[in-house]
Amino acid sequence: MVYGYCRISTAKQSMERQERNILFSFPNAVIFKEAFTGVFADRPVWNRLYKSLKSGDTVVFDSVSRMSRNAAEGIELYLELLNKGVELVFLKEQYVNTSTYKQALNNAVGLVGNDIADIYIEATNKVLQLLAVKQIEIAFAQAEKEVMDLRQRTKEGIETARLNGKQIGNVKGKKFHIKKAAPAKELIRKHSKTFGGTLSDSECMKLTNLARNTYYKYKREIKEGM
Repeated sequence: MVYGYCRISTAKQSMERQERNILFSFPNAVIFKEAFTGVFADRPVWNRLYKSLKSGDTVVFDSVSRMSRNAAEGIELYLELLNKGVELVFLKEQYVNTSTYKQALNNAVGLVGNDIADIYIEATNKVLQLLAVKQIEIAFAQAEKEVMDLRQRTKEGIETARLNGKQIGNVKGKKFHIKKAAPAKELIRKHSKTFGGTLSDSECMKLTNLARNTYYKYKREIKEGM
């Protein structure tokens, strides 16, 4: 079975590009999608896919960073699935596909029966294996570095803005006015039974298309202003 795994960090982002890239290379892939940070391996949709994987299955990612942005966990997960017989495909870093890794191991030179020569051959094969693992480590370390760099740039940007006298976040005690608040409050004031209208709270919520908490917040503010 071929699966595609798409992940974004927040619901505001789009995973359309990831899905399109996976289906272009693997049209029959069953797509799993979720909005969750890649810093942690414990992700609901990924866990569901992970538990269903068996030997012979293939999981396709747009990039290594979609699988994990934690280097240590990414490497551990990679080797665990490799040993389980699951193929991993990374469209943007195909040099760390499990097929490439296994090919590196299969390129090992056979022993020749000469004690001295075999020592060198075994050492060479060990180096080839270490280099293959190192490539995987580098790929996941880079994915982790990208998210750490982003956090650092955000932190530095906030500090720069603060030093330049810009307000960071809302001013304490200052109410944040939303454009839809005024017309919504006007409808509540006009139609709610609380203010002499004919509609119940539930009917007013439907009329104003407000969430329950927002609706009662506006009612409270109307009372305070009267």
